[in-house]
Amino acid sequence: MKDLDNLCVNAIRFLAVDSVEKAKSGHPGMPLGAAPMTYVLWDRVMRHNPSNPQWFNRDRFILSAGHGSAMLYALLHLYGYGLTIDDLKQFRQWESRTPGHPEYGRTVGVEATTGPLGQGFGMGVGMAVAERFSANCFNTDKHPVMDHYTYAIVSDGDLMEGVASEAASLAGTLKLGKLIYLYDDNHISIEGGTDIAFTENVRERFTAYGWHVQKVSDGNDLDAIESAVKKAQKVKDQPSLVIVRTHIGFASPKQDSPSAHGEPLGEEGVKATKEALDWPSDKSFYVPGDAAAHFKETASSGAGFEEEWNRLFESYKNVYPDLAEDFEHVQNGRLPEGWEKNVPLFSEGDGPVATRAASGKVMNSLATALPHFLMGGSGDLAPSTKTILIGYGDFGFEKACAHNLHFGVREHAMAAIVNGIALHGGALPYGATFLIFSDYMRPALRLAALMQTHSIFIFTHDSIGLGEDGPTHQPVEHLMSLRVIPGLTVIRPADANETAMAWKIAVSHGGPVCLALSRQKLAVLDPILFPVLDGSLRGAYILSESKSEAPEIVLIATGSEVGLALKAQTELESRGVSARVVSMPSWEIFDEQTLEYKNSVLPQDVPRLAIEAGSTLGWWKYVGCGGGVIGLDRFGASAPGSVALEKLGFTVENVVNQAIKLVENTQ
Repeated sequence: MKDLDNLCVNAIRFLAVDSVEKAKSGHPGMPLGAAPMTYVLWDRVMRHNPSNPQWFNRDRFILSAGHGSAMLYALLHLYGYGLTIDDLKQFRQWESRTPGHPEYGRTVGVEATTGPLGQGFGMGVGMAVAERFSANCFNTDKHPVMDHYTYAIVSDGDLMEGVASEAASLAGTLKLGKLIYLYDDNHISIEGGTDIAFTENVRERFTAYGWHVQKVSDGNDLDAIESAVKKAQKVKDQPSLVIVRTHIGFASPKQDSPSAHGEPLGEEGVKATKEALDWPSDKSFYVPGDAAAHFKETASSGAGFEEEWNRLFESYKNVYPDLAEDFEHVQNGRLPEGWEKNVPLFSEGDGPVATRAASGKVMNSLATALPHFLMGGSGDLAPSTKTILIGYGDFGFEKACAHNLHFGVREHAMAAIVNGIALHGGALPYGATFLIFSDYMRPALRLAALMQTHSIFIFTHDSIGLGEDGPTHQPVEHLMSLRVIPGLTVIRPADANETAMAWKIAVSHGGPVCLALSRQKLAVLDPILFPVLDGSLRGAYILSESKSEAPEIVLIATGSEVGLALKAQTELESRGVSARVVSMPSWEIFDEQTLEYKNSVLPQDVPRLAIEAGSTLGWWKYVGCGGGVIGLDRFGASAPGSVALEKLGFTVENVVNQAIKLVENTQ
């Protein structure tokens, strides 16, 4: 069996090496050193079924060190996930299923998009959180319908990243015993040995975080790796880190050198490596028959794991039919019929109300209509972001079905964990903080958009209107920086009812959504008087039409500035200038509308003035060359919110004066 194991490990190694060599691009060093670890996991430890990659209770595997993607693609091919040898030969090529770093949704079997180091570490924590959440909400003593592990291969670079430190700290606090990471400890980074920048005692560091830590001194010792992982499985109240001493570029002329990291070995280097490991040097993309048969046999055993689970679930359905139905709905992301009826509406008498407060009311109303769906928390800001689900408990080590997850002051990790929960399935996750701190979350926000995860990010204190905390806490460029991320839907509602509609979109949309909410109280736009409900769902709409048939100016505003636009409209009308007010809570949704609708809202032959307490960059797309923008291209100032807005030009007088100038310029 030992010879067969070595044959299989080398098949993984050289499929990866040959992929990199053919592409003349990639990272051969990690696959050569880490292939034994992945073989142990996939062959001896993990419960997975290649014939049904979406099986709810499968073990999850994340290659956090995503630069080693060629190794993951080799595994997916060998274990029957549908990748062919031709796919491996297209490594890093246009529209191939084997891109340079693993991409969720492009390649079957890839559980998360990785490559930005540390993000996979954080997403794995999220998956372990989701597993426990589902287990706590649905398992019974005799029916553990959610009972799996989350594994990852992490690298020196992963552990150097701050997001990994945050995620590791929280994982230890939450005692996530179903989380097991293998650390590829090869002592090499791109610039040289890790002793030039990474000399900490990793074992003691993770022990201090509350992790169970083991060390395997030989990365080629399959039995020792297996023993360590199975020992980790028995630790119920701690996440586990298995430190495996490996050699980057193992057996190649570049072994233990930085050049093994991100450069092909070259023709002679590949030949020398194959000869060193007794592999046919005249063959590429070669899988010996005995190895292929073993991989196929192991892969077919995965169906047995799922069949066993199916029998358990059938018994569960017989005893707990309602719970089983809820479980299937949640795991599939299928929303209950009629859930929209729990989206509350607000009347003028309910206001004024800050949109962050309105959001909190909407969330709590939705929680009753979406049992076992909404789950998340904030970066230690729940009283300010209004994101506590009242009566739904605090998520932790206890076996209670609790929905409030306390991330602590860990915004980097929070966003990655939210993505991990969404990728796992079984919850509709959210993370909340002030808009200014979206900067800390940007890598994960970008990955959420790239993966199209159903992640909800709640950002409150969305403008200089937050006031006295000053420019360090007053976002200026942040709305625009979020809007430029492809595939990310940003919604800045003007009042409580637009906030309710924003939540309706966030729950049903399917991709990542950012809600930008106010600290200050805003007047409620009564749906009886304004077309706020249907209009919000289209991204932008005519909130208040001019008194004459043809407006002379269109005022476009978002969020808290919509109320300012309405006041300016009244003043303009009193001066004989007809004005239309357009509320534009979401650029992205508006851009998806028909050209006919967009032109009906923003007629091309009428001057347009945009008003938003943020960067003016990008607004010219909607106002045109002859339009204007009242915004902020400077930092804010510490003062009461109303004073800051006034001093920085967000006044009726300034809006009216700017609007009249635009009208005069077009006459």
